[in-house]
Amino acid sequence: MGIDDKLKNAAEDAAGKAKEAAGKVTGNESLEAEGQADQDKASLKKAGENVKDAFKDKD
Repeated sequence: MGIDDKLKNAAEDAAGKAKEAAGKVTGNESLEAEGQADQDKASLKKAGENVKDAFKDKD
């Protein structure tokens, strides 16, 4: 996984956490769910990159 991909995923995860927290504080369930979805998306991207790295290491 390239460093730029790691940074993008970390930024997306952090933004998702911020949205989720803002949603909880304001009682905005939609914003809270959007933040959780952003975090889930970042986690899936990270998992996909880890799989690619595992196959890359075997070559």
